[in-house]
Amino acid sequence: MNEELIQQIVNEVIGNIKGCQNNSAEIPLETSARHVHLSEEHIEFLFGNQSELNVLKELSQPGQVQYDKRVTLLGPKGVIHNVAILGPARKNTQVEISYTDARVLGVNPPIRESGKLENTEGIIIATGKKALTLEEGVIVAKRHIHMTSKDAEVLQVKDGEYVKVRVKSQRPVILEDVLVRVSDKYRLSMHIDHDEGNATAYRPGTVGEIIK
Repeated sequence: MNEELIQQIVNEVIGNIKGCQNNSAEIPLETSARHVHLSEEHIEFLFGNQSELNVLKELSQPGQVQYDKRVTLLGPKGVIHNVAILGPARKNTQVEISYTDARVLGVNPPIRESGKLENTEGIIIATGKKALTLEEGVIVAKRHIHMTSKDAEVLQVKDGEYVKVRVKSQRPVILEDVLVRVSDKYRLSMHIDHDEGNATAYRPGTVGEIIK
């Protein structure tokens, strides 16, 4: 057997080993608490001016922040206070809650990808001085993974694909229908809501892996 052929076989074996390692790469998990994304119009209505909102902290995804102000959500059956406002401003106002929150409020939101707000329910968003009646925009966020194009290449997935993820926790579970979102503006992280986090016994540092 000549040296060139031997080297080719060695390279293939090494490539296969690396591929297996990459396929099982661990993905950091984060739980996403109830929050709202406000449009510029609604920020001005509720607070007078966007300058009234100061950045409280930066979030894990680059460019995303939490503001220092909070709002109250009023539904047909209940109220939830101290709801965080995330930025920057969106084209359309969006309210993201869990199913537990939905029962408290008395609404029935669909599971949706962020920004997909057609035919969703509305709600009242209030501050101490003003109240806004939102005609639509309440969703339960579809579980998803943020990743860069390099991450997608390593994990062998593509934007818009749905995958299964094994959550490695004290209560390990497999979550299906996890949406892959690819952009070089992202940082690798999987987002689930608090209901899902409680079901998986989530703790900071919990990770998952894509099941192929």
